Amino acid sequence: MTPLEVDVETVAAMQKDGQPLLLIDCREENEFAHCRIAGSTLIPMQQIPARLAEIAPHQGGRIVVHCHHGGRSMRVTQWLRQQGYETVQNMAGGIDAWSQVVDPTVPRY
Repeated sequence: MTPLEVDVETVAAMQKDGQPLLLIDCREENEFAHCRIAGSTLIPMQQIPARLAEIAPHQGGRIVVHCHHGGRSMRVTQWLRQQGYETVQNMAGGIDAWSQVVDPTVPRY
């Protein structure tokens, strides 16, 4: 079974290697406007159920959800797993960890 969480270094390596990955940013639009991870798709947490059709083509593939620190994205990850998305993972530490470990040009807030 796929681990519930994945670290930022692993996600960065997947992106660098060009591995198929749906990186969902479940923060709000104003947070996404302030800073984002290249290649991420904004689907705010409250919109996930209504926009499940956008995620469905990736079921069974690599899906990683992130937010600011990892709390909201963990809830989204758990909900998606309840919907049958067994390979979805939470990015531990969120975009804040990404800024500190992977890409310091991504602003922290």
